[in-house]
Amino acid sequence: MKDRIFESKENYLETILILHNRIGDVRSVDIAAEMEFSKPSVSVAMKNLREDGCVTVDENGFISLTAKGKEIAERVYERHLLFTDWLTSLGVPENIAAEDACRIEHDLSAESFAAIKEFIKKHS
Repeated sequence: MKDRIFESKENYLETILILHNRIGDVRSVDIAAEMEFSKPSVSVAMKNLREDGCVTVDENGFISLTAKGKEIAERVYERHLLFTDWLTSLGVPENIAAEDACRIEHDLSAESFAAIKEFIKKHS
């Protein structure tokens, strides 16, 4: 199981990607509102993500994913969408499917994800 720090990093990056797709320019306040976290918590996370080379913040406070950050965010988001869709197709209510997908997306190995993805593709 991945540690909580890495899972948190993935959640922040995924949220930045989703917000960027939805609203364009993303600021810390947008992330705080979306994730229902305090602004100081998001500020600390953005500092850590900058230091990890996953995001940049411009002079206006707009946050962008670096190539590294975007790669992580897109991988996690792909998993989230696949698991949410799959679980809802099995009859799981959408809100529960999305919550469960969020749990699964972080802990599953790349090999298991590829196998599940291929299975779903063959059987849908």
